[in-house]
Amino acid sequence: MRSRPTKSRKSEYQIRSWSSCLSRAFPLDSKKSTVAAMISPERRSGYLRVKWLGLSSIRIGSRAVRSTTRVTLLHCGPARHRLRPSISDVPELNTARGPIDTADLGVTLMHEHVFIMTTEIAQNYPEAWGDEDKRVAGAIARLGELKARGVDTIVDLTVIGLGRYIPRIARVAAATELNIVVATGLYTYNDVPFYFHYLGPGAQLDGPEIMTDMFVRDIEHGIADTGIKAGILKCATDEPGLTPGVERVLRAVAQAHKRTGAPISTHTHAGLRRGLDQQRIFAEEGVDLSRVVIGHCGDSTDVGYLEELIAAGSYLGMDRFGVDVISPFQDRVNIVARMCERGHADKMVLSHDACCYFDALPEELVPVAMPNWHYLHIHNDVIPALKQHGVTDEQLHTMLVDNPRRIFERQGGYQ
Repeated sequence: MRSRPTKSRKSEYQIRSWSSCLSRAFPLDSKKSTVAAMISPERRSGYLRVKWLGLSSIRIGSRAVRSTTRVTLLHCGPARHRLRPSISDVPELNTARGPIDTADLGVTLMHEHVFIMTTEIAQNYPEAWGDEDKRVAGAIARLGELKARGVDTIVDLTVIGLGRYIPRIARVAAATELNIVVATGLYTYNDVPFYFHYLGPGAQLDGPEIMTDMFVRDIEHGIADTGIKAGILKCATDEPGLTPGVERVLRAVAQAHKRTGAPISTHTHAGLRRGLDQQRIFAEEGVDLSRVVIGHCGDSTDVGYLEELIAAGSYLGMDRFGVDVISPFQDRVNIVARMCERGHADKMVLSHDACCYFDALPEELVPVAMPNWHYLHIHNDVIPALKQHGVTDEQLHTMLVDNPRRIFERQGGYQ
């Protein structure tokens, strides 16, 4: 009879199996999944926040001159959709602790999460989640450390399909000085949730798109009874592509954007160039693509693909630093540096897509398989590496401060 494997051997096997599965799921650069060894800079106490960020020669979060220029040239679809977006005279942004001036966003990570979970599983099988207060306290500690390192704002892109529960986020936000921008939208790779199966365009009972009204309500009136308003829209297109459900969500998000002016941020499968599909649908709905962040572009090293997205107007989310099983650290650094060299710093934002809890991955394996997947990776490793590759302080400031501010300053529905 074969002996049962020890815990360490079993864990090692699980790690290899899990990493292999991720590499197969994301075929891009699967042969380069070894993480380049990087030595973190020494953490010396007494340094200013900007020194921790590696941005010592520039001011962080300085108030910007507000432009009153209206956008007249749009990257749009058919002429009947070409409506001109208005620009608000008062650029405020809603966060989990209330509205702030966009000039006070400061250093901003544009694609993060706090908790990601399948809500029905957590409600009916709560063992993995465990103690609510401990989970909240853990998130407060981690986000507090991020704030202490010089980050002022994160954008939490957790929406329906990823376990969004705003009362929990409100508890976290109340105990930290970090700004948390919450999102509305829907996350699916295939079909819409069963709730939307019979109602809406093309469904058996047809009718107007109820998702759009829900998203607009979250932005204009607040989420549930929390009073917290969403500041951004989120949707996804992954390996299955533009399924009927995914396309329906993209169009609902586009329509909500046009009614509210809230920017759009997406999840994509960069290896399959799904960002182009998203841009096409948004353009058909009359969206100004310069108000869209195409997510997970840092998973790709295809300059042609990235510049095609930029040419249409969108920002690139170089936002999975630490997810080295998809694309290794050095490739992520190299592509950002190369795009900066080609003059595109003004069209990129940086982030990790990290979280404090993710129920789809075994907690004990994540630190082993992806040790850099945490909120501090950009500050510990990425910024020093980018500077070694010729990225300037000014370009870092542009990607971490100026671009997020510009994205959120463009406000108001389309006229």
